[in-house]
Amino acid sequence: MRRADGPVARWAVAGVLAAAAAYGLAAGLPAYWVFLAMSAVISGVLLQSLGVVAGQAGMVSLCQMAFAAIGAWTTAQLNVWGVPGGLYVWLPLAGLAAVPFGLLIGLPALRLRGVHLAIVTLGFAATVDVVMAASSFPGVSQGVVVGRPAGLTSDRQYFLLCCGVFALVAVALAVVRRTRLGASWRALKESERATAAAGTSVPGAKLSAFAVSAFIAGVSGALLAGQLAMVVSRNFDPGQSLVAYAVAVMAGAHHAEGALVGGALGVLVSELLRRLGVPQQWANVVFAVGAVQAMTQGSGMSDGLRAALRARRARRSDARHADTGRADAEPGVSAVAGPEAPALAADGRRAALRIERVSVRYGQVVAVDDVGLTVLAGEVHGLVGPNGAGKSSLVDAISGFVPAGGGLVEVGGVAVADARGGAAVHRRARAGLRRTFQQDRVPVGLSVREYLRFAARRALSDAEMEEGLAGLVTAAPGDPIAALDVGARRLLEVAGTLLARPAIAVLDEPAAGLGHAESERLGAWLRRVPARYGAAVLLIEHDLDLVRAACTGVTVLDFGRVVAQGPPTEVFAEPRVLRAYLGEEPAA
Repeated sequence: MRRADGPVARWAVAGVLAAAAAYGLAAGLPAYWVFLAMSAVISGVLLQSLGVVAGQAGMVSLCQMAFAAIGAWTTAQLNVWGVPGGLYVWLPLAGLAAVPFGLLIGLPALRLRGVHLAIVTLGFAATVDVVMAASSFPGVSQGVVVGRPAGLTSDRQYFLLCCGVFALVAVALAVVRRTRLGASWRALKESERATAAAGTSVPGAKLSAFAVSAFIAGVSGALLAGQLAMVVSRNFDPGQSLVAYAVAVMAGAHHAEGALVGGALGVLVSELLRRLGVPQQWANVVFAVGAVQAMTQGSGMSDGLRAALRARRARRSDARHADTGRADAEPGVSAVAGPEAPALAADGRRAALRIERVSVRYGQVVAVDDVGLTVLAGEVHGLVGPNGAGKSSLVDAISGFVPAGGGLVEVGGVAVADARGGAAVHRRARAGLRRTFQQDRVPVGLSVREYLRFAARRALSDAEMEEGLAGLVTAAPGDPIAALDVGARRLLEVAGTLLARPAIAVLDEPAAGLGHAESERLGAWLRRVPARYGAAVLLIEHDLDLVRAACTGVTVLDFGRVVAQGPPTEVFAEPRVLRAYLGEEPAA
């Protein structure tokens, strides 16, 4: 209970302090500074929208001011129509009006990345600007101003409304961040392939990020309309979208405090330059330099602040960790000690994975040629071969990243690919086919707890996580993944894959970078996987000692073809395997 109460109590205290600070600013600042503070908070709401699509999902969006303009236009139109409820009703309606445009812009993101996506989003922003300038905002020509709700007519009162909206958005995003949807955005930023392999729809994650981002930006536009009473297209210049993106990157707008700091900096830097008589364009230079610095370091201001706070808490708890430590999770044979998994019957077992006639071609190059392979339930099966043998291409074909050439792929007796085509990667993962990758693709923006729940696609208690990590990874559920080294992250990926309890887990070189003793411990751990998780394993490895220790069967590939199959002792004794893979000649 104490662990659950801690975060709740901290959030409650933070909320009370924030409310007191907002009220103090509204009551104590001069009218001019209240107006500037209001602008900072509204900018903070806009930056939170960028925190979703850019900070969490890792996509470039240079059209946030266009979404804000759509929200402001909707608010002005609702005001002209006299829709009851005032801004209390108009704010969410303005956000909803921007959502279809967010989904529209999200469609190119399914295929485009980086500078190409930036060009598309900037082009959309320019188009909206032209349309808004040509048609003008509702009520402008008639001199109809956007009215504020009763009791919020003064700037001081309206400032408190803006603070409330900012806080509401921040809390909502914090809640979403703890869900699978929020984890999918951060996983998407690290690797689309790994996100799909974990059973998450990449198109769905991208579109949802753009939709949520557009909604929040639309709300910020509605707040701006209420602040200024009458808006024009110049308030939403496309160039401001670039500035907002730079500020979001610099401040780390994927955290609420980063968005608020970014909004405050945007106002304060501009005000400082105005008082010094320096052209306002220099503010853009300042933010651009800050964004470049943040990208160079790989973190924004909010990330640095949170890292410093974590380090401070870690120093305070060093003594406690020294006592309890991580000894329980230290890799070692003792952590997986116990009787070996009971032998399964030689007949009557179903196939966890069966592939037939799988081929992969890249133009005229045949990487995989008519390969067949069966991994029985309860088996740890090795797949070995020299570099270029076709192992990675075969795994990509099995998991759905490349076509299987009309071959058959069955998972637990269910076909996920055949002559008619194949299921999408995330659907194969949900069907029980999970895999890891040679390269580190674990999202560093998550904690160990968040990642394991995301990878497992189910609720996990801390006890389950600790059991899954025991003997494999020296980490606790609350640890940030960014604090783990690459080897630990690779093993964490293995733990997450197996906690999903798939029918077949394809582990692609999990021992890469491990020492001999660590590989031995990993082999002992892998032998117990079928008994512990009910999953069969297809192990792709160059470490033949690990394959011998962990596997009951092995398949050898060479130039995309199966050249040997059977128990490791028999396969590795074959002359052609000794000659080709071990560099040994058979004894005379």
